[in-house]
Amino acid sequence: MVPTRPSVVPLPYWVRGDTNAFFGFGVNVLVNVLTLTGLCLFVVNLPEREVFGTILPALGIALVAGNIYYTHLARRLARRENRTDVTALPYGPSVPHMFIVIFVIMLPIYLSTGDAVRAWEAGLAWAFIIGVIVLIGAFVGPYIRRYTPRAALLGTLAGISITFISMNPAGQMWRLAWIALPVLALLLIGLLTDVKLPFNFPIGLAALLLGTAIGWLGGAMSVPDVTSAARDIAFAFPTFQLDLLLRGLSDMAPLLATAIPLGVYNFTEAMTNVESAATAGDNYNLRSVLLADGAGAVIGSALGSPFPPAVYVGHPGWKAAGGRTGYSMATGIVIALLCFLGMFSLLGAIFPTAAIVPILLYIGLLIGAQAFQATPRAHAAAVVAALIPNIAAWATGQMNNALAAAGTTAAEVGDEALAGAGVVYDGLRILGEGAILAGLVLGAIVAFIIDKRFVQATIFAASGAVLAFIGLIHGEEVQWNANGQVALGYLFVAVICAVFALGKYPPRVPDPEEAELDRLHGGNTSTPPEPAAAPAGSGEPAGGEKREPAVNS
Repeated sequence: MVPTRPSVVPLPYWVRGDTNAFFGFGVNVLVNVLTLTGLCLFVVNLPEREVFGTILPALGIALVAGNIYYTHLARRLARRENRTDVTALPYGPSVPHMFIVIFVIMLPIYLSTGDAVRAWEAGLAWAFIIGVIVLIGAFVGPYIRRYTPRAALLGTLAGISITFISMNPAGQMWRLAWIALPVLALLLIGLLTDVKLPFNFPIGLAALLLGTAIGWLGGAMSVPDVTSAARDIAFAFPTFQLDLLLRGLSDMAPLLATAIPLGVYNFTEAMTNVESAATAGDNYNLRSVLLADGAGAVIGSALGSPFPPAVYVGHPGWKAAGGRTGYSMATGIVIALLCFLGMFSLLGAIFPTAAIVPILLYIGLLIGAQAFQATPRAHAAAVVAALIPNIAAWATGQMNNALAAAGTTAAEVGDEALAGAGVVYDGLRILGEGAILAGLVLGAIVAFIIDKRFVQATIFAASGAVLAFIGLIHGEEVQWNANGQVALGYLFVAVICAVFALGKYPPRVPDPEEAELDRLHGGNTSTPPEPAAAPAGSGEPAGGEKREPAVNS
């Protein structure tokens, strides 16, 4: 009897849920591109012709190429596992890096020289270095992911999502709550429940139109602003800006202090986002993701964009909204066209910000919830430990911005005066430096201690000591003995855990729910998997990432 081949499930390029995810994710990227446009024009004072004629088109090339690539990865995964519910990874300009490259790299150079183009050159060099570091990370990231508890990976991702992704949008929302809250309510009803609008109208588009209508009817928008912005529309296609990049790289030494830790941040964030996607049921090869992110930053900088793109937080949210493989490619193409046409000034005048940013708060809610739902209850403390450095980083950033607005700095005010006002600035600053990597280390230590796996806890604590000593975590810059006191603290933790490891305590017995979490999310929730080579012809992705395929609930 001839064995029958398994039937191949048809894989459409577009499903109804892609429409919802497209409007949601497209609005997300739209907000971020509008923000970075404003930063270039009004903080660094770059000429409009450079912003609309070079930077945005260069970013558009990176976005369209990256999102098409991630659509390809999603369809390849769907064909390999014969599934139709695979969701593509979202991809766009990295939000933390937008602010860092402007305020930490470009603005100081602009203020000291008065030359916006020179500041731009430094930004391009910085983005290029970031890309190179992420490319290197493609070869070590898979091994870090294999041995790190999910509570640490998802906890630090939740910390980023709650602080840097959600808090500023929440503040913008409550300034115009009469516009934003109805939009948020509509998004929550449409994306967190099974309630559908009449005729299956896309909930993301409905929310945007509702907020825009309320804003215009309430007088929050201006017709003259729209008329003025329409004059900026003009087609531009990017060309290589290698002369600007090479001039920036000629003085790259000062850039390394932030580029190295931020490059590590980039590949660690990509790693946690891939873990988040795996938890939602889609197991992507981390090496493929990191190579794409690094290449996007390098190519973007060569074309003139100082904004490194990256895989976004939010895959589970777009999956829950029904997005599959088409929404990512559509977002990349549409945003790229808007970049080429210089449409962002006009869009900013048409759509109220308060109608756009609630989608970011929705993503923050989803990722924060996932960190607790997809990890064992016993690891809840590890999730919180991973959150804390990111909260500290966000809080110190807010303090720094407030002090700068008052024309001073924390150093000028003094630690004693700040402490007298109940502000533990110095400790929070140290805790928040290298936040995503610090959260990963702290979360892993706590998770392994909870599991009584003291050898693994010792390894992570010793790694924390090394990272703090060279300044990748808890240090102002990468250097020898960047923060010896914190390194010593981690070393003491390693010694304590090593002493308990000698006691040969039996590991914590997993609860029955943990086996179900593993079954649903395709990975280990507590015990790191042993390395295993895939058999020849198995179709297992390369890159040292052997994981069980996800079974969807």
